[in-house]
Amino acid sequence: MTTDCVIVSQRYPPEKGGNASRIHDTAVNLDDDIGTTVLAPSPCYPPGNFDRTWERKRTEHDDGVVVHRLWTWQPQTENPSLLRRLPYYLFFALHAALWLVVNVRQYDVVMTSTPPITTGIPGIVAVAIGKPWVIDVRDLWIENSIALGYITANSPLVSAGRTFQSVALHTADRITVTTETLGDAVIDAYGAELRDRIRVIPNGVDTDRFTPEARDGDKNDRIVYTGNIGSAQALEPCIRAMQHVSSDDAELRLVGDGDEVSRLESVTERLDLEDSVEFVGLVDRERIPAILNDATVGLAPIKDSPELDYAMPTKLYEYLACSLPVVVTGRGEIERFVTDAAAGIHTETDPERIAAAIDTLLENPGQRTSMGQDGYRLVAEQYDREAIAGRLADELRALTASERQAPRAAPSPDDD
Repeated sequence: MTTDCVIVSQRYPPEKGGNASRIHDTAVNLDDDIGTTVLAPSPCYPPGNFDRTWERKRTEHDDGVVVHRLWTWQPQTENPSLLRRLPYYLFFALHAALWLVVNVRQYDVVMTSTPPITTGIPGIVAVAIGKPWVIDVRDLWIENSIALGYITANSPLVSAGRTFQSVALHTADRITVTTETLGDAVIDAYGAELRDRIRVIPNGVDTDRFTPEARDGDKNDRIVYTGNIGSAQALEPCIRAMQHVSSDDAELRLVGDGDEVSRLESVTERLDLEDSVEFVGLVDRERIPAILNDATVGLAPIKDSPELDYAMPTKLYEYLACSLPVVVTGRGEIERFVTDAAAGIHTETDPERIAAAIDTLLENPGQRTSMGQDGYRLVAEQYDREAIAGRLADELRALTASERQAPRAAPSPDDD
């Protein structure tokens, strides 16, 4: 029997970034007996890269997945304030919740991706009308926003957000997380009683698209970063590191866009590094494998913050799938992963230490080859997106099977 699943996500390609690609690759790789529909806004992230639209709804078809683009407010200025972001989050959440109510007979299970936490609104509505709900938690948005300075810990908005997130997590049937550390963080923040609901569904990579190709040994030394250029990434130290890299031919390419681009461009200009740092901007996702195969070293810099201990960016798996050795910063999961995999070098978020790690890889082609091979072997065996999507499909089937056997009533106000 086919299981029909609706995935609610604030971002979806052609938008860039780890969540958009994770949701896309998950949706298209779910098993054949899972009918998949995605609810997402019209593309608008990073702000200013897409034209604003007033269409209430537009339907697309993406490799077997039906994508309904639902209208929401679309910010157009770089790095919009929280007040400018809230309508973008809230209108989409309410629109998605309405879609779930109107189309209740078209699906068996709902999965929502957070952040933002507002995607919990359609999830709670799904439960209220008798559908099982999976929350895909990729980070603790509130705690990260505090750590990165977007909001203050004593803000009434923080208190309200934590209360809502707690209600959402205790209402959902399953909570999927990308790492064990993130699962522990959810439990620490919102209660040990959630442990039985948590399942680890890691990030991964489509190894059919991201695959090694022969590199040109005569080209310049290219250090590449792909993805969101935002506050959680330690990109300024990487730019400053280019002052200390020994190779005169070394070039850092930043592929992507985000809230920090203008500031980092100013830093680059102030340091007179325009010849060795290139801001490539957004590119079509189909070009990313070729960009990685044209590089010598991949960067995955995360800020050194305890709130980011769980972070394992999608880009890291993509680098390794292309046999690209990496330099990473941050603590927790990313340090353990790269060290255990012997696929690159972990270092501190200090420009001179980042430069030293880059120099080590640029000056040792044999080490680069060995690390690239180890990284590729690891992701091919354990982090192929199709296999990971299969694990999620098993959870969706189990939930819908139990609902068909014993349909549940809408939760009472006293539940949990």
